[in-house]
Amino acid sequence: MDIVWHDHKITKEVRQEQHGHKSCVIWFTGLSGSGKSSVASELERALVQQFNAKTYLLDGDNVRHGLCKDLGFTADDRVENIRRVGEISKLFVDAGLITLSAFISPFRTERRLARELLEDGEFIEVFVDTPLSECEKRDPKGLYQKAREGKIKNFTGIDSKYETPENPEIHLENGKQTIQESVEQIITYLKKHNYLASL
Repeated sequence: MDIVWHDHKITKEVRQEQHGHKSCVIWFTGLSGSGKSSVASELERALVQQFNAKTYLLDGDNVRHGLCKDLGFTADDRVENIRRVGEISKLFVDAGLITLSAFISPFRTERRLARELLEDGEFIEVFVDTPLSECEKRDPKGLYQKAREGKIKNFTGIDSKYETPENPEIHLENGKQTIQESVEQIITYLKKHNYLASL
């Protein structure tokens, strides 16, 4: 196929300078009900209000309404779902945005592939570490109960495995800390590594 990548005059670096901060992907991974979306949403609010950051939040349920609505929840479909999200995240980083991606993304391989799409330092893995028992207790959508009853197949943590991150940049113990404490932990990391510093 005669497909050629076109380099344009406005680069990622120009966009980052315009926004006043580095672009990156903050990738939240954890079980269903672990608090990924809640932390990501509150973090985005804080980044916009406190730092005037340019952001975009990609959420697992939301992308399945459009971009990934043709995918199910088999292992292959989960991998393709994350591949697509990884590619979209890469484009948003190129646009100079701080991109927050909140997905179960249960397999280490798929998370590594998403990381490898980006340059060094542009992928920040956040493990939202909430025990399965706590996630089941919360069960905001009633999914664990349905999975236990056999009404949902290939449900992560029940009949489909979740591979915990081996060396995440940020480890949130969501069963022990508040959402605000998690947000502050991430912001502290971003400040320490100069993601929020004016360029």
